[in-house]
Amino acid sequence: MITVQNISKSFGEVQAVKDVSLVAEDGQITALLGANGAGKTTSMRMIYALITPETGVVTVDGINSTENPIAARGRMGVLPDARGIYKRLTARENMAYFGRLQGMSEADIKTRSEELIARLGMEKFADRQTDGFSQGQRVKVAIARAIIHDPQNILLDEPTNGLDVMSTRAIRAFLRDEKARGKCILFSSHVMQEVSAVCDVITVVDAGIIRATGTEQELLAMTDENNLEDAFVNLVTQGEVK
Repeated sequence: MITVQNISKSFGEVQAVKDVSLVAEDGQITALLGANGAGKTTSMRMIYALITPETGVVTVDGINSTENPIAARGRMGVLPDARGIYKRLTARENMAYFGRLQGMSEADIKTRSEELIARLGMEKFADRQTDGFSQGQRVKVAIARAIIHDPQNILLDEPTNGLDVMSTRAIRAFLRDEKARGKCILFSSHVMQEVSAVCDVITVVDAGIIRATGTEQELLAMTDENNLEDAFVNLVTQGEVK
């Protein structure tokens, strides 16, 4: 479970995030939904303890990520906005490297790698160097590498950005399986269809500020709209008017 209380971050005179709060529960998929430049990535980076918030607190399974970032990171698996897989290593070697960083035994790395290769459909390219991989293949490797240690909390920044239909469907199915295992899943996106397809709770962020939080049906009722895209525009427009 991830709890975010009133986190803020500025870069010079630009306030990227202001008093963002949200709760991502175990056994749920929670979305941080916003347009490009809305503050999603900065919020995610503070949540997974890459940058320190100027105000507020993030706790991961009860661990304060500012006071104990290493312990908090150990409870998370993170797919950042920059995938950054090692091109000279195979998909399997990428996973093994991160498993060793997490202190896993070689036997556990092998067992977990085989599980993830099967679940993510990576059998055909698991032992190829990742240089030249398609976008979908790179994302699958990056996700597998991030969660090799089977963390309770999974954070993904725009996980399906640029993916084809089949890769997108595979990632969706994987996230649903992890949800069924009781995992806490938090991901950011600007794709309405993606959020509508998999998310239990949606937090709308605009200009670094939370505009609304609820299920899709709650957001539709709140705005008196018939679809998530129109509800999102309604919420963002109201914020601009204020």
